[in-house]
Amino acid sequence: MNTIPLAQRVRPQTINQFVGQKHLVGPKGSLHCFLDGQSLRSMIFWGPPGSGKTALAEILAKRQSRPFVKLSAIHTSVKQIREVLAQSKNQSSIENRTVLLVDEIHRFSKSQQDSLLEGVETGIITLISATTENPGFEVINALLSRCLVYILNPLTEAELKTILEQAIQRDEVLNKRDIHLKQTDALMISAGGDARKMLSIFELLVISCDQSKPLTVTNELIQQTLQTKNFVFDKKGDAYYDRISAFIKSIRGSDPNAALYWLASMIESGQDPVFIARRLIILASEDIGLANPNALLLANATFEAVQKIGLPEAKIILSQCVIYLASSAKSNSAYIAIKNAEKLHRQNPNLSVPMHLRNAPTAFHKSLGAAKNYKYAHDYPNEFVIQDYMPEKIKNSQVYFPNSNPQEEKLRRRLEKLWNEIYRY
Repeated sequence: MNTIPLAQRVRPQTINQFVGQKHLVGPKGSLHCFLDGQSLRSMIFWGPPGSGKTALAEILAKRQSRPFVKLSAIHTSVKQIREVLAQSKNQSSIENRTVLLVDEIHRFSKSQQDSLLEGVETGIITLISATTENPGFEVINALLSRCLVYILNPLTEAELKTILEQAIQRDEVLNKRDIHLKQTDALMISAGGDARKMLSIFELLVISCDQSKPLTVTNELIQQTLQTKNFVFDKKGDAYYDRISAFIKSIRGSDPNAALYWLASMIESGQDPVFIARRLIILASEDIGLANPNALLLANATFEAVQKIGLPEAKIILSQCVIYLASSAKSNSAYIAIKNAEKLHRQNPNLSVPMHLRNAPTAFHKSLGAAKNYKYAHDYPNEFVIQDYMPEKIKNSQVYFPNSNPQEEKLRRRLEKLWNEIYRY
């Protein structure tokens, strides 16, 4: 039996062998111009494991007829990166400059990513990188701004089946076997959109069966193989992008049953419970907010408790919090308010602070008018007095609009009473 894994043996070498990601490689795909030979730009491929990031990067690089260097972020030092840059810089012709493929760029430290900046900015190299992590969090802003970002999707069951059929035809080991794909549902579900995982499971199944007999693939046979063999999956959550999305949307949609299902799915897949708790804190403000301020308190307490307790007991704490948040009244008014405020600021970025709101720590500041005519709220009945707090240009601009829930209705009535006709409460 060949010791090279099946996924590596049948890795696509040309764009015709590549399956999936039609939004990128199809006739109207974003990468079509580069596949037609147009000079590459530095880019980042972001997507789940087994979606074809590295294979697509290699195919693009090889179509350029330029020197091609592949580095893994796990085993690469800053010194090695600088050596590649120096070698490429010595090339007088742009056509001879290096296409550098960095796999798992999210594993690069800041200093390693910094070392790529000059080469990418000046065109000494063309960087093609792949990551399973959100580049907005894992790639430094200076490098991210110099790269095009393309998102790859998990492969569909139809695409996975096409890859499997191609593997049976192309692989020198499998094409010698009499293999009949009667049922593949269990295989596709286990793969979760990951071609590498699917091929690994299938190879295990082939190895486990009698080599001298025809092989009929059924769901029962796949399930038996997975249950009886010590097959280790990537438990970091191959499709956690989708799982966490479904989880958050279920809570936002006030469905505790679905939310608990996705919580269990993430825990069973090996997702870090602290990560889940952190997301619950965000959700408590973004989706519940002022409709139930206690939600944030509970979410924060959950985060601290999960850190102290750990699995398996932490899942009970998470369950309690998820049920509470999913069952709670919802409001995104705080989220909308800060978005409105940001938009207002972007449209008016350099407005001065009104003189009466400025600090006056010295006599000089006072002579300029700082703090003059400022009204101290506690000196007035009910600790309130009408005065302008916005710059003159955007005076009376409103960014917070209470939602229609009991808690915010109380806030709305108070604000309406205080501000009369100045704001639309």
